[in-house]
Amino acid sequence: MDSDDDKLKIAVLGLTGCGGCQLEILNLEPVILDLVEVFELVYFPEAQSENIEGPYDVAFVEGSITTKEEIERIKNIRKETKFLVSFGTCACYGGVQAIRNFGDIEEARKQVYDDDGSHIDALPSTGLDEYVNIDYYMHGCPVDRGEIIDVLSSLLIGKIPEPKHYSVCVECKLAEYVCLLNEGKLCMGPVTNAGCKARCPAVSVTCDGCRGPYDQANIESFIEILKEKKMSSDDILRKFRMYTSWAPRYRGLKVI
Repeated sequence: MDSDDDKLKIAVLGLTGCGGCQLEILNLEPVILDLVEVFELVYFPEAQSENIEGPYDVAFVEGSITTKEEIERIKNIRKETKFLVSFGTCACYGGVQAIRNFGDIEEARKQVYDDDGSHIDALPSTGLDEYVNIDYYMHGCPVDRGEIIDVLSSLLIGKIPEPKHYSVCVECKLAEYVCLLNEGKLCMGPVTNAGCKARCPAVSVTCDGCRGPYDQANIESFIEILKEKKMSSDDILRKFRMYTSWAPRYRGLKVI
């Protein structure tokens, strides 16, 4: 490209989260210099000191919405952005912190702070799409580095990235990994979005479902299978709530 004006203007922003998904961009050491050649990284406070406010061609937003201030911020980002990406599980579903949504937030304030905590701006933890329209969801805790490259490559040539419509189990079978569910372990692979290349089962660690439910997951049947394997209702519910408890298909889930 001839000038920076020809490059897609990219922003990487964070709300309530750990910063781990943003860090995965910096961990793309083998290709990060190539990315800088073809994209203009105009806003990325975690990586650079000079940042330019929008408008942006593409914004990757990590973290969940947990305050009124963040609601206004994501609405402003949406206005300034052509293509908005929910970047990671917190941005997609509210993240681990959404577990608090099942308790009494007012009571939690009183326990944590010396006074009644009324000065603390704390809302239920939600994904970005509770307040704005999202153009693409990148799942994972953290997101997969290979998927970052795939998404950026698609955007570079003007295409919308194609999400995967199958579960982690498919990736396991393709790689010929041993099925941990068949070994009596509580693995969330059958109901979880693919795209991580079955990273955890590859090292004999069960899938914790950090990528959220894939669109055709038969959750009810999966729960019955887990019960048949003598797994307790409490353990099953905790597994579903670990990363993506506020996903629409999970938030009202009951395991009896």
